[in-house]
Amino acid sequence: MPARDIFHQAVKRGLEKEGWVITHDPLVLKFGKDKMSVDLGAEKILAAERGSEKIAVEIKSFLGDSELFDYHAALGQFLNYRLALRFSEPERVLFLAVPVLTYRSLFSRDFAQASVREYQVHLIVYDPSSEVILQWQS
Repeated sequence: MPARDIFHQAVKRGLEKEGWVITHDPLVLKFGKDKMSVDLGAEKILAAERGSEKIAVEIKSFLGDSELFDYHAALGQFLNYRLALRFSEPERVLFLAVPVLTYRSLFSRDFAQASVREYQVHLIVYDPSSEVILQWQS
């Protein structure tokens, strides 16, 4: 099993506070002979006639020497997971969870904003210290 991100529990608790039920920890995806693990799978029950909403969440801490380098790696991982989800669980929406300090510094810059739009990256902005979700960006 892959190592968990340092903020894994903070994001998990933040989702639970918002009414999400964690269904997978991790969410294992299979694509042919390849196997991948997205950090979390979650579900939220909606109004009876609408069923439920399902998401997958890849959690990143961005604690390396370069936020941009960490983003390059996270984006590649995100795109690969989204492709695998399209074939195995197309009803599930993939989100990239990023800490609020990284969101304010990296995702306020032109390149990150352009790539989020271009690659249609759904973001969850979380506060690791208070274990809350601050923003959803689709």
